[in-house]
Amino acid sequence: MPWIQLRLNATSENAEAIGDELVESGAVSVTFQDSHDTPIFEPLPGETRLWGDTDVIGLYDAETDMSIIVAMLENTAVLGKGFVHKIEQLEDKDWEREWMDNFHPMRFGERLWICPSWREVPDPNAVNVMLDPGLAFGTGTHPTTSLCLQWLDGLDLAGKTVIDFGCGSGI
Repeated sequence: MPWIQLRLNATSENAEAIGDELVESGAVSVTFQDSHDTPIFEPLPGETRLWGDTDVIGLYDAETDMSIIVAMLENTAVLGKGFVHKIEQLEDKDWEREWMDNFHPMRFGERLWICPSWREVPDPNAVNVMLDPGLAFGTGTHPTTSLCLQWLDGLDLAGKTVIDFGCGSGI
């Protein structure tokens, strides 16, 4: 099913109020996104921080009449008449498989590869760990995991026993 995306620019002071208005107008989801790739470091307990320049994105069913939604939003105190916005049609995708297109075997050190099952092994003579990554773990992309894998690759483990004390996928 296709979707319609409404994107508005906000400040950290009004982003949440705009998000609330999008939900009230029928958005099935609202996303806050950094407009300029500005880092936000660890907030204090109970603190929710947003970027100074935040894109607020509402996702609507494809059948939604966006002219009605825009008119409704123009009548709100937080936005008002003539607010700047962008409307885009989004085609639906098989999101369960979409991320797989961008995941490739990764090399660590000289001879260690982490390879998902749907990709061809790049070096059959290397140490190939065949592992399908999850959405949050198992990719080897975390800097600490990557460094440990590079270190492990440099060791001579012939005739030795090792144990993985980690948590997660086993990488």
